[in-house]
Amino acid sequence: METSPHILVVDDDREIRDLLSRFLRKHGFRVAAAAEGREMRKILESGRFDLIVLDLMLPGEDGLALCRWVRATSQVPVIMLTAVGEDTDRIIGLEMGADDYIAKPFNPRELLARIRAVLRRAEGLPTAEARKGVLEFEGWKLDTDRRELYRPDGELVPLTSGEYDLLLALVERAQRVLTRDQLLDLTRGRDTIPFDRSIDVQISRLRRKIEDDPREPVRIKTVRGGGYVFASEVSKP
Repeated sequence: METSPHILVVDDDREIRDLLSRFLRKHGFRVAAAAEGREMRKILESGRFDLIVLDLMLPGEDGLALCRWVRATSQVPVIMLTAVGEDTDRIIGLEMGADDYIAKPFNPRELLARIRAVLRRAEGLPTAEARKGVLEFEGWKLDTDRRELYRPDGELVPLTSGEYDLLLALVERAQRVLTRDQLLDLTRGRDTIPFDRSIDVQISRLRRKIEDDPREPVRIKTVRGGGYVFASEVSKP
């Protein structure tokens, strides 16, 4: 039975699709490829995938719209392919739920490293400091075995793998100020080279999910010149 991760590559450049497909198969992945959104949707309906490599610039529906659609229907990790220097597109991509990005042109080995890093996060492999069980704050429950967050009323809050890792890093170190570099180390490691605002974007998305008023956060607070601090008391039942 096939157990290797299944990757979907979506890019309208046939040369890039073929190159990535051959390269990823060579490194043990199962790979399917699509040239545009309709083909991507059809392929996703026909099988289960562990990660999507999604180009931003596509004919018809662009990568941002497709990323939004994927995130509305599943938590499969997404790595966006973006143009060099387009920080705005990268920020919007993260806002839409992408787990990482890489700028074109890129070295396939760098993409391979990012794919493996995102898959490790999605699989929930424990870090050295990870706790097992449930962590609670103000009635919220973060299940570290299932990698799931529940509201006080018991409703499941959908989180991407990147959002979960960031929230876990903050909750595990409640009352402690963490710089952006520390959060990057804790959630992504140094096998990625994120741009300066990536943590800020993820924090903004988390606040919309766990704060009563994201504009006046009381759980994830900004420390001017320092970084962020998870201000709620955390307990382990």
